[in-house]
Order: sequence, then C-alpha cells, then structure tokens
Amino acid sequence: MSKPHQGARRSYGVRTAPYGFLFPAAALFLLFFALPIGYAVRLSFHKIEVKGLGLGKGAKNEVWAGLDNYTAALTDPELLHSALRVLGYGVIVVPVMLGLALFFALLLDSERVRARSFARLAIFLPYAVPGVIAALLWGFLYLPDVSPFHYLLRAAGLPEPDLMDGGLLYGSMANIAVWGGTGFNMIVIYTALRSLPAEVFEAAKLDGCSELQIALRIKIPMVAPSLVLTFFFSVIATLQVYNEPTTLKPLTNGITTTWSPLMKVFNDAFVGGNIHAASATAVILAVATFLLSFALLRASNRRTTQGAPR
Repeated sequence: MSKPHQGARRSYGVRTAPYGFLFPAAALFLLFFALPIGYAVRLSFHKIEVKGLGLGKGAKNEVWAGLDNYTAALTDPELLHSALRVLGYGVIVVPVMLGLALFFALLLDSERVRARSFARLAIFLPYAVPGVIAALLWGFLYLPDVSPFHYLLRAAGLPEPDLMDGGLLYGSMANIAVWGGTGFNMIVIYTALRSLPAEVFEAAKLDGCSELQIALRIKIPMVAPSLVLTFFFSVIATLQVYNEPTTLKPLTNGITTTWSPLMKVFNDAFVGGNIHAASATAVILAVATFLLSFALLRASNRRTTQGAPR
C-alpha cells in the first residue's frame, strides 16, 4: 500500500510544481502591477469634495464622481495638444530608429563586415546609458554656450541653429531616443537574421542574386515578425515618452510642464494636487495604448495569415 501512496504523492508533486515556480512571478505581478492599476481606476471615479474653507477635520471628503474626471480629461485641450506633440515626435522617432536598426543589422549580417563584435557592441552601447543621463548629455551638447558644435559653427562663421526651440526641438528629442534605442532594436533584428537557414542564401547566390537582392527579397521578408515586434515596442515607448522632455525642460523655455501626456499626468497629480483627475488621464492613456497595440497586432497577424502558404 505504501508504493501506490508514494506514487500518488509523486504524481501530485509533479502536477503542482509548475504552480510553485509561477507563484513568485504571479505575486509580484499582482502586487506591483495589477493592484496599482486597480487603485488608479478606483481613484479615477472619485473626487475630493471641499466643505466651507476646507479647514479642519472632515472638511475634505472623497466622494463618487462617476465619469466627471473622464469627461474633463477628454475635453481638456492641453491633453489633445500633448498627444499631438507626441504624435509629431513619434513620426520622427519610429521610422528613423527602425530604419537604422534594420540597416545596421543587415550590415552586420553581411559576410564582408570586419570587426563585427566590436561594431555590434558599439551600436548597442548607447542603450545601456540611462535615459536621464543620455538626455542630459545631449542637452548640454545642444546648448549654445557649452556645445562644441556651436563653437565650431561660430568659429567658421556659420549660422547657429537653436536646437532647443521651435520645430528643431522635435528633432533634438527624437535624436536622443534614436541614439539610445537603435541598438536594442538592432540586436533583436540581428538575432533573427542569424537564425535564418544559410541554405536559402547559398541557393540565392547560386541563382545569381546580389547581396542587395538577398537583403531586400529574402532577409527582410523572413525577419518580418521581428520588425513587427520592434515596431510594437517603439510605438509603446513613444507614447510613454517622459525622460527626454522632463530632463531638457530646465534647459529651455520651449518645453512646457504638459509637453507629453505623461508629463501632464505628473503635473496634475503632484503639482496641481488633483490625483483623481490624473488617474483618469492615466487610465485613458493606458486604454488608448492597449487599443492601439491590439490594432497593430491584429493587422500584423492578419497580414501574416494572408501571406502564409495554404
């Protein structure tokens, strides 16, 4: 009777072991992700009601607000303006960053490239620099008084562009994001290229295809899933831009406290003291990001399914 009992216990242990390994990750997800989201949603449906002068105990109470916070956020012109600014920023960042990442990945995958390991590390290294530090470094390079580029332009008698104001400000901040994010996307695409079967390229060379033809007609279509993944990550990072404008703000008057949607959330919550309105705006941004991500993935999956052989 002991052997069947031991076998049953061993079988039960095998069945429950995966849950034991999953428990730490599930607990961290619940504690640091799900609960804060739920708390933010709860705050977004409430507001502070002030009685009299707002002094004394019980003068300020949290009451049910319904959709008032969401209505105020959706009708706030500053949120729309910040979204449009981020849209213009993303139009520059996403295509330039992914184009450079694809170019570098194809270049490193070429057989004629020398010092491949060094080049790969050099391209990836800016990604290891924290975003705040990168923004500070580039910010001081943009300032006319301390920038060596402005010094060279001044010495040559050439005009000095103001990179911290007007339309050039978008390019300046986009440059920081491109400089820091190209290496990560390049590694993702390059890894996908290295996993492709070499027989396909050898057959293409026997048919007389050049390196450019192999890259355009074979390599890029075969790494399309990696391109979709990097595009997906880049769009989400663009919607959540915060470090670059916040860090550069003390260096210029061209960046407001609500330049990006996340800056507006921070300003409403910790400067204006309206945590409930900020929570509603944050929930709106989260839902918009989810819907956009879902739409992109749906379109990508549909295209992949249509292009798959039957």
